[in-house]
Amino acid sequence: MRSQQKFLTTQEVLEYLHVNLRTIYRLIKADKIPADPRGVVPLRRPDRPSQTRGSSRPRVLILDDDASICDLVAKTLAFAEYDVDIAPDGGSALEHMRLYPYNLLIAELKLPDIDGLTVIREAKRYKADLPIIIITGFSTESSAIEAVNLGVASYLTKPFRVTQLLAAAATALGE
Repeated sequence: MRSQQKFLTTQEVLEYLHVNLRTIYRLIKADKIPADPRGVVPLRRPDRPSQTRGSSRPRVLILDDDASICDLVAKTLAFAEYDVDIAPDGGSALEHMRLYPYNLLIAELKLPDIDGLTVIREAKRYKADLPIIIITGFSTESSAIEAVNLGVASYLTKPFRVTQLLAAAATALGE
């Protein structure tokens, strides 16, 4: 049985993503969110991040112990047509990377178990050319230097704007 696709207005997308109208129009213009001339966006509102296997969409792993950040980033990337998985700690992130191929890792540095830089070093062992974006509220000069030495694609400090995140993801993936 095929499910009916729900159509959202631009205003509903705006309220759902908690971004400004300019960002929505940029996403539409960049063809990240398809829309018809009436401003109707033919997207299904995801109840949770997409777990589609075998998709040609970029697959992203979000590593952060803050559920609200994970939710915001996952919703933003899902609307921008990325397949998203979430890991709340370093151990589960490493397990995800061992089991599934990812096109991008978005990682917090300060985690309850394994620190983010250790996870990034391990991720590079699984896939040396894996693009990585750091999102952190605990930025230090030494962590920024180590991130650069590890070849991190982008380093965003919290709070960040979803437009910054989308731009960093697109750049990291060569879009």
